[in-house]
Amino acid sequence: MLPSPLREAADERFARHGVRLLLKRDDLIHPDLVGNKWRKLTPNLAAAAGRTLVTFGGAYSNHLRATAAAGRLLGLPTLGVVRGQELADRPLNPSLARCAADGMRLHFVDRSTYRRTSDPEILADILRATGAEDAYVVPEGGSNALAVRGCRALGEELRGHGVDVAALACGTGGTLAGLAAGLAPDQRALGVPVVRGGFLGAQTESLQTAVFGGRSGTWALDDRFTFGGYARTTPELDAFAEDFGQRHGLSVERLYVAKMLYGLVALAEEGAFPRGTTVAAVITGAPFPAAGVAPQAASR
Repeated sequence: MLPSPLREAADERFARHGVRLLLKRDDLIHPDLVGNKWRKLTPNLAAAAGRTLVTFGGAYSNHLRATAAAGRLLGLPTLGVVRGQELADRPLNPSLARCAADGMRLHFVDRSTYRRTSDPEILADILRATGAEDAYVVPEGGSNALAVRGCRALGEELRGHGVDVAALACGTGGTLAGLAAGLAPDQRALGVPVVRGGFLGAQTESLQTAVFGGRSGTWALDDRFTFGGYARTTPELDAFAEDFGQRHGLSVERLYVAKMLYGLVALAEEGAFPRGTTVAAVITGAPFPAAGVAPQAASR
């Protein structure tokens, strides 16, 4: 479903500060290629042109699941390089089992090797070991130049709707890079990192430079809402997500979306948005499993 729906969310926590909240429901684009995964993967799938698509992720990677689902839907071979050699000797968790059921081959590597998969020699060794020398390679999280171009449409869809600020959760920076570039000059993007380390600003700018020749659009990051780091939640965040879902009739994904929404509520309370501001919160994904939250060992 494109463009994805943009829906009003009446919420007194924003209204009492004179702020209007909209929900950009990218989670409704496709039942298997949810949210920004559709926008990132579609141009890469076209570029793969039938070759095996190799990509990377951790034990509960949303990106791996989406890639595996795309392979099943298109009849495209997929190979997932999974962080954690120790996982090879364990029963597959529900997320990796879903990948396998969709036809993805799984190749487990130790964490040290995984951190160096961007090294051409390490990557070549992995491709040789898996018989995928001619494969099309997509980075962890799917964030490359094609993905950024695909996500630019997200910003373009938010033009002409009175949106002042477009907010989304960030893991690798690709969606933010495209979103910001697609917005109108009088709009700005706000990224809420779900990972610690402070690297997303440079990474987002690097992606924009590769695609657009430099920083594009107006965007900023607020890194106060990681809740301990990637794939970590707290009882407070879980309670917030449950309450937000009941208020607005959606199932709130914990590892990305909940942190962004929590951050927006906090920012509204702080007075960070001038009265009269309209904020569009991009719902980039849905929970997996549908009724639960991935364990703390999860990864993007």
